[in-house]
Amino acid sequence: MRAVVQRVTSASVTVEGKVVGQVGRGLVVLLGVSPDDSEEDVKYLANKIVNLRIFPDAEGKMNLSLLDTGGEILSISQFTLYGDCRKGRRPNFTGAASPEMGQDLYEKFNKALAAYGVKVETGEFGAMMDVALVNNGPVTLLLDSKKNF
Repeated sequence: MRAVVQRVTSASVTVEGKVVGQVGRGLVVLLGVSPDDSEEDVKYLANKIVNLRIFPDAEGKMNLSLLDTGGEILSISQFTLYGDCRKGRRPNFTGAASPEMGQDLYEKFNKALAAYGVKVETGEFGAMMDVALVNNGPVTLLLDSKKNF
């Protein structure tokens, strides 16, 4: 499971001209699922993300987590995180999970985040989405559950 985590002051996701999710200060998480992922990956990434100390403390040092700050999460499913661009000019997406598996683990991931008491807004799985955000810092991190176990 892969995630791009961006610290934001605000973010929203729009589908067919309608805002379907929006947050204030917190994180945007773009989540990709592979066929090798399981609920263990879900638990690992959810825990890692809500506890990452990437928000500034009173001295401006990245010392506080999302849980410490009461921040929110906008979670967006993004199978393209498993795009392989090594050959040719068109990405190959065979490293991404099937839509059924991807949706199941994406929904479990969002529930795992919410279980920490975090407000979680989402996009629409499988839809063409427009994501708008104000990246704060900027702070952008890449996480991969398979590289962290």
